[in-house]
Amino acid sequence: MNRVFAVANQKGGVGKTTTSVNLAVALAARGQRTLLLDMDPQANATSSLGIARDKIAASSYDLLLGNATASRATLINGRLNLAIIPSAANLAAAEVELVGELAREYRLRQALATELERYDVILIDCPPSLGLLTVNALTAATDVLIPVQCEYLALEGLSQLTRTVQLVRQRLNPRVDIVGLIMTMYDARTALANQVIAETEKYFGAKVFSTRIPRNVRLSEAPSHGQPIQTYAPASPGGRAYNDLADELIKRLSEAPVPASVALEPVTQDAPVEAPNA
Repeated sequence: MNRVFAVANQKGGVGKTTTSVNLAVALAARGQRTLLLDMDPQANATSSLGIARDKIAASSYDLLLGNATASRATLINGRLNLAIIPSAANLAAAEVELVGELAREYRLRQALATELERYDVILIDCPPSLGLLTVNALTAATDVLIPVQCEYLALEGLSQLTRTVQLVRQRLNPRVDIVGLIMTMYDARTALANQVIAETEKYFGAKVFSTRIPRNVRLSEAPSHGQPIQTYAPASPGGRAYNDLADELIKRLSEAPVPASVALEPVTQDAPVEAPNA
């Protein structure tokens, strides 16, 4: 597919990392050459795959700061047939360290330029914010995936995120677009969950995936065992849902043209893209 997905939502606790990890594993199991990039300083995607800190020679921090190439930072999980660029706590300092740098929004895109032909899919797990780390991910991406929790206030902040995507599209990356919204923590027994889905579909229409990710104890347990749901409890509702989501995503992208590549144009220091006010 040769697509780069930013999995983004500035709200925490919406299933963003769970989606990044399990969707990456499901895509890899379907023969897609897949790289999972952890761009969250909390490094939850890294720990969810059981990667110990002493195994990390370089991280997404080193990638962003230019201290390591993508290939040097990449770890391979042979069992899952998955490539991973882990994160580390020092990534939190990257926004401060890059504040005075020219073309700081392009750092990740430039770092991944050598990897685009190696992978069919690159999934970027973004932090729960709309700061420079997320802007870097959006500038590197061809597509945006937005996990949306099926609960009250789920739509709060979506307008802010879509506005940020629009700004990045206008100023930094004309190819990026929202490919879909993923409804997470779905409980079919509650009227509220179905109401949230109806409201989301009202505003985003066909961009909302038909696959719902259910509330599932096994999904919550898997990260503590350092495993994706596909190895921890593959027959669970959560395991089946992420497999269905991978199939739906592959089908959706097969019906859509691959965005044309865009030259890496420098960005001037006086015109950065900032997250809009709420």
